[in-house]
Parts: sequence; structure tokens; C-alpha cells
Amino acid sequence: MKDFMSVGQIGKTHGLKGEVKVFSLTDSLERFKKLKSVYIDGEIRKVEGCKLQADKAILKIEGIDSIEQAELYRNKYLMISREDAIKLPEGSYYVADLIDCSVFDSEGEELGKVFDVLHTPGNDVYWVKGNKEVLIPVLKDIVISIDIDKREIIIKPVNEWQE
Repeated sequence: MKDFMSVGQIGKTHGLKGEVKVFSLTDSLERFKKLKSVYIDGEIRKVEGCKLQADKAILKIEGIDSIEQAELYRNKYLMISREDAIKLPEGSYYVADLIDCSVFDSEGEELGKVFDVLHTPGNDVYWVKGNKEVLIPVLKDIVISIDIDKREIIIKPVNEWQE
């Protein structure tokens, strides 16, 4: 498991005093209101202020005090330590922990590794790349088990659920 997790990516500047617009990489923008500090390029920075817009957060981060300084941070990721991450309910996983997990079917055939997790209205979908690409709906009757420590996901054989 990774020690640090991305929670956002810095976009454009906002205002004249070094505030930055942040695109959320989490399920909830509200999470940004609770951030006390973030890591940028491995350096810890205090979050001095937060405002929320419809689809992004506007943060004032310690040490970024002008438009020119803020521009230097464009496209950089805001990271938090795992111990500061929101605790997930049983059976839920961070996308960062699922990426690169090996996917096997219950008959032992390796399908590849999780390349990405796609969020759809009905359920998430694991995008698995191996000898061929396969999209796996994250449903209880398809995904049998997930073992983050072993970096392994077991699913029902594709021919049983895909037509």
C-alpha cells in the first residue's frame, strides 16, 4: 500500500494572492475543508484557507503568495499521508490501492493488472490490461474477492458474465 495518496491536482490560479484551483481526486469536495496540510513534491505545506466551488476547491497554501508563485505549481498533485486519509467502510478500497493489482479468474487464469477504475452511474468498472483489455463491472456476483495486501483480485470467469 502506498504511504501517500493524491487528493487533488492544482489547476489555474485564483485571485492575486496565490490561491489555486484544485481538481478533486476524491469522492467529496467537502474533504478539502478538513485539510490542515498537504504534501507538494514531498514537502509539507499548511492549508491556510479553503473555498468550494461547484466542481473544485480553491485553496490558499502556505508559501504560495502571488500569481507568479501559484503558476509554478500548476498541474502538481496534492498528497496526504495514508494515516490522514478518511477511513473507508468495510469492503471499500482506495483506487490507488487497486491500481496494479493482478486480476485472476476463479479458475486461476491471470487476466492482467488493474490499469484504472472507471466510475459509472451504476457501479465502478475495473479496466484491466493484460494480453487483452477487459472491463470488469464491480458487482458482488462478479468480483469474488479483493486482497490488497497480496495485490490480488479474484473474479468469476469472464465467459460466465460477459456476452
